[in-house]
Amino acid sequence: MTPEQIISIAVFVVVMAFIVSEKIHRTTAALAGAALLFCLGILDFETGMEHIDFNTLAVLTGMMLFVAVVKQSGLFEFMAYKAAKMAKGDPWIIMVAFVVITAVCSAFLDNVTTVLLIAPMTFMICKVLDQSPIPFFMTQILASNVGGTATLIGDPPNIMIGSSAGLTFFDFINYDGIVCVVILLAFIGLFYIMYGRHMHATDEQKASIMALDEKSVIKDASLLKKSVILIFVVAVCFMLHGQLGLESGVIALSAAAVMLLIGKQDIEETILGVEWTTIGFFAGLFVVVGGMAETGVITMLAEWMMDVTGGDMILCMILILWVSAVVSSILDNIPFTATMIPILLTMSAEGMDVTALWWALSLGACLGGNGTLIGASANVVLSSISNREGYPITFMDFTKIGFPLMLVSVAIACVYLMIRFVWFPF
Repeated sequence: MTPEQIISIAVFVVVMAFIVSEKIHRTTAALAGAALLFCLGILDFETGMEHIDFNTLAVLTGMMLFVAVVKQSGLFEFMAYKAAKMAKGDPWIIMVAFVVITAVCSAFLDNVTTVLLIAPMTFMICKVLDQSPIPFFMTQILASNVGGTATLIGDPPNIMIGSSAGLTFFDFINYDGIVCVVILLAFIGLFYIMYGRHMHATDEQKASIMALDEKSVIKDASLLKKSVILIFVVAVCFMLHGQLGLESGVIALSAAAVMLLIGKQDIEETILGVEWTTIGFFAGLFVVVGGMAETGVITMLAEWMMDVTGGDMILCMILILWVSAVVSSILDNIPFTATMIPILLTMSAEGMDVTALWWALSLGACLGGNGTLIGASANVVLSSISNREGYPITFMDFTKIGFPLMLVSVAIACVYLMIRFVWFPF
């Protein structure tokens, strides 16, 4: 290994160590790691900026601004009250309802948008039921990543894979959607064992839920109507962004701009609703991972995977699935996916049938996001919101739950791929 490769790995390991230990804030660790790579000459500034996924940052910023305006209408409180009353105040049924809503929304909106929408509802109901929101947030994070795996637009790796392999929105529904439903049902069963059977609400708490007047929490009826219409429009635009020729970040920023114009909210107060520490964390992390990509470390890993399989497509499919999942739980899945795509395209050009490998990469990279706190954008965003409200979700707390469930989901995906492409191909 070259000195540059060793340094890039060392910086990444040190940054990860600080994130895991939480000795310093994860944003500080990521930005310090990026600065160190610049100072040591591993990356020049222009190259480092090229590794930042500004489209992802635009989606994050745009949707945070969008939600900051929408929440002023009272829409989230209205939905929370309505859902809780339909569940008759039962905490477990409410949790399942929110899990399903989160998964479905994440399939058609980006994961970050979904968790930003669901978080206020969760806090509202948990306060009434005197329940900790952490179990609700954990199940929602896991559900958002499963739901995002199901469609072309649900997760950035799927967008990249679909574009490179010529796969359509409905191809993802056909291949990824089926197994994601199975995984979600398995998760709900595990959630009951972990949380549901321990959840109880008194008759008084249930009565308090049923006594809630959902109409009373509407702060601005006009803004609420505009918000519902725009949420629908944004969802459609995300689904059709390829046909529209617009990046998802452009759609998110445009949606934020429209909401700021028609919402007529205080701009300074609205900007405070953006989780700027989260934006900074991802910017720094992109540069740190970019250091390994630029020095060839990630490429070495991808090429090693191909060498180990010896050209056996079944073994290659299984290896890509599991390695993608594990790596994507600790590294950002976007540069890893970007490294794997040219390799699969080369194999395809040489006459190999790599259809199964595309879906192995998609499932592994997306489901792997549940492994650790930094595995996916939604994880970081929702945990930051929870921390801000006084309910901390630490790196280790998340990993103790997320990593085992990630392994369960990948095991289910592995069996599914074997059935679909090897045992009973269809």
